[in-house]
Amino acid sequence: MEPKKILFVCSRNKWRSFTAETIYRNTPGINVKSAGTEDAARIKIKSKLILWADMIFVMEKHHKEKLLYKFPEEMKGKDIVILDIPDVYKYMDKELIEELELSAAQYI
Repeated sequence: MEPKKILFVCSRNKWRSFTAETIYRNTPGINVKSAGTEDAARIKIKSKLILWADMIFVMEKHHKEKLLYKFPEEMKGKDIVILDIPDVYKYMDKELIEELELSAAQYI
């Protein structure tokens, strides 16, 4: 069976989505990538990443709104989950990891 392709999205892809990619990178049965919605993102979201993903996790509602606005065609039929994780954590913050694992557990 082919691994599920999961994309994590936040604003700058430096802390939240990059942490999610890091902690799920070696999880059997999934392929994971991350990106950001801002111009200053470490890895900026592109059509290709959205089309690649089977499921998209966004950290906040405004990330979903940005994706739907910028990529209306690519977003059609995509499973998208809002994790509701605010931008108050640093990369690999212990609390951030706990929030990510709790929020994403039912999907991953």
